[in-house]
Amino acid sequence: QVQLVESGGDSVQAGGSLRLSCAASGYTYSGYCMGWFRQAPGKEREGVAVIDRDDRIRYAESVKGRFTISKDSAKDMLYLQMNSLKPEDTGMYYCAADLGDCAVALTLRQANYWGPGTQVTVSS
Repeated sequence: QVQLVESGGDSVQAGGSLRLSCAASGYTYSGYCMGWFRQAPGKEREGVAVIDRDDRIRYAESVKGRFTISKDSAKDMLYLQMNSLKPEDTGMYYCAADLGDCAVALTLRQANYWGPGTQVTVSS
Protein backbone atom coordinates (compact mmCIF):
# COMPACT_ATOMS: atom_id res chain seq x y z
CA GLN A 1 0.00 0.00 0.00
CA VAL A 2 1.36 3.38 -1.02
CA GLN A 3 1.55 6.07 1.61
CA LEU A 4 2.83 9.63 1.29
CA VAL A 5 3.39 11.64 4.44
CA GLU A 6 4.23 15.32 4.46
CA SER A 7 6.01 17.18 7.24
CA GLY A 8 7.54 20.58 7.86
CA GLY A 9 4.47 22.78 7.81
CA ASP A 10 4.40 25.58 10.36
CA SER A 11 3.35 29.15 11.09
CA VAL A 12 5.86 31.78 10.01
CA GLN A 13 5.99 35.48 9.36
CA ALA A 14 6.15 36.94 5.89
CA GLY A 15 9.65 36.76 4.49
CA GLY A 16 10.43 33.58 6.36
CA SER A 17 11.34 30.15 5.07
CA LEU A 18 10.13 26.60 5.47
CA ARG A 19 11.21 23.25 4.09
CA LEU A 20 8.54 20.66 3.46
CA SER A 21 9.36 16.98 3.19
CA CYS A 22 7.39 14.07 1.79
CA ALA A 23 8.24 10.50 2.66
CA ALA A 24 6.93 7.59 0.64
CA SER A 25 6.34 4.03 1.70
CA GLY A 26 5.36 1.26 -0.64
CA TYR A 27 6.38 3.46 -3.56
CA THR A 28 9.51 4.43 -5.37
CA TYR A 29 10.03 7.91 -6.73
CA SER A 30 12.21 6.92 -9.62
CA GLY A 31 10.55 7.02 -13.01
CA TYR A 32 7.50 9.08 -12.08
CA CYS A 33 6.28 12.64 -12.05
CA MET A 34 5.68 13.92 -8.55
CA GLY A 35 5.08 17.27 -7.01
CA TRP A 36 3.56 19.67 -4.53
CA PHE A 37 0.12 21.20 -4.56
CA ARG A 38 -1.64 23.53 -2.16
CA GLN A 39 -5.12 24.58 -1.23
CA ALA A 40 -6.17 27.71 0.60
CA PRO A 41 -9.51 27.91 2.41
CA GLY A 42 -12.33 28.49 -0.02
CA LYS A 43 -10.10 28.00 -3.05
CA GLU A 44 -9.36 25.18 -5.45
CA ARG A 45 -6.26 23.09 -5.12
CA GLU A 46 -3.45 24.50 -7.24
CA GLY A 47 -0.19 23.13 -8.51
CA VAL A 48 2.98 24.51 -6.95
CA ALA A 49 5.87 22.53 -8.44
CA VAL A 50 6.52 19.22 -10.16
CA ILE A 51 9.62 17.21 -10.99
CA ASP A 52 9.94 14.34 -13.42
CA ARG A 53 12.21 11.31 -13.57
CA ASP A 54 14.85 13.31 -15.45
CA ASP A 55 14.72 16.09 -12.86
CA ARG A 56 12.98 18.50 -15.19
CA ILE A 57 11.08 20.94 -13.06
CA ARG A 58 8.09 23.19 -13.52
CA TYR A 59 6.83 25.85 -11.12
CA ALA A 60 3.68 27.84 -10.78
CA GLU A 61 4.34 31.45 -11.77
CA SER A 62 3.42 32.62 -8.28
CA VAL A 63 6.32 30.72 -6.67
CA LYS A 64 9.07 30.99 -9.28
CA GLY A 65 12.30 32.30 -7.79
CA ARG A 66 11.11 31.62 -4.23
CA PHE A 67 10.39 27.88 -4.06
CA THR A 68 12.65 24.97 -4.98
CA ILE A 69 11.50 21.40 -5.47
CA SER A 70 13.95 18.53 -5.15
CA LYS A 71 13.98 14.80 -4.59
CA ASP A 72 16.19 12.11 -3.21
CA SER A 73 15.23 9.01 -5.14
CA ALA A 74 17.51 6.79 -3.07
CA LYS A 75 15.55 7.73 0.04
CA ASP A 76 12.16 8.16 -1.68
CA MET A 77 11.94 11.69 -0.34
CA LEU A 78 10.50 14.80 -1.97
CA TYR A 79 11.23 18.29 -0.72
CA LEU A 80 9.96 21.82 -1.17
CA GLN A 81 12.16 24.65 0.01
CA MET A 82 10.07 27.77 0.40
CA ASN A 83 11.76 31.15 0.81
CA SER A 84 10.46 34.69 0.95
CA LEU A 85 7.08 33.41 2.05
CA LYS A 86 4.04 35.61 1.57
CA PRO A 87 0.63 35.54 3.28
CA GLU A 88 -0.87 34.32 0.01
CA ASP A 89 1.26 31.17 0.32
CA THR A 90 -0.90 30.11 3.25
CA GLY A 91 -2.66 26.81 2.76
CA MET A 92 -2.56 23.07 3.10
CA TYR A 93 0.34 21.65 1.12
CA TYR A 94 0.03 18.21 -0.41
CA CYS A 95 2.61 15.86 -1.80
CA ALA A 96 1.49 13.93 -4.87
CA ALA A 97 2.98 11.09 -6.87
CA ASP A 98 2.29 9.35 -10.14
CA LEU A 99 1.01 12.52 -11.78
CA GLY A 100 1.21 11.28 -15.35
CA ASP A 101 2.63 13.77 -17.84
CA CYS A 102 4.64 16.30 -15.88
CA ALA A 103 4.26 18.84 -18.69
CA VAL A 104 0.60 19.31 -17.75
CA ALA A 105 0.53 18.04 -14.18
CA LEU A 106 0.40 21.48 -12.57
CA THR A 107 -2.74 22.27 -14.52
CA LEU A 108 -4.49 18.89 -14.43
CA ARG A 109 -3.87 18.38 -10.72
CA GLN A 110 -4.55 14.65 -11.01
CA ALA A 111 -2.51 12.08 -9.19
CA ASN A 112 -2.84 8.48 -8.20
CA TYR A 113 -1.39 9.15 -4.78
CA TRP A 114 -1.81 12.04 -2.36
CA GLY A 115 -0.51 12.70 1.10
CA PRO A 116 -2.81 13.97 3.88
CA GLY A 117 -1.23 17.43 3.77
CA THR A 118 0.74 19.74 6.02
CA GLN A 119 -0.44 23.23 6.99
CA VAL A 120 1.56 26.32 6.13
CA THR A 121 0.46 29.62 7.60
CA VAL A 122 2.20 32.88 6.73
CA SER A 123 1.30 35.97 8.70
CA SER A 124 1.95 39.54 7.64
